[in-house]
Amino acid sequence: MSRGCDSAGVLLLGQGQEGMEGAIACPQYCLEVDYVTCPSSGAEKLPARCNCCMTTKGCTLHLADGTQQTC
Repeated sequence: MSRGCDSAGVLLLGQGQEGMEGAIACPQYCLEVDYVTCPSSGAEKLPARCNCCMTTKGCTLHLADGTQQTC
């Protein structure tokens, strides 16, 4: 399964709207991810996520070209 995006942007995630203290910039682009694995789920193949910003730290994105990206 591949994921694609036609446009790019940035999504800001924060706790409060005033001042945006603690906001995290989350790039809006999608890699071609087949599935995700995380230490907490063992070898279970989890649904694909666009990029590391969309998954938990320590998880691995398994890309369509056979490479991996650890988040």
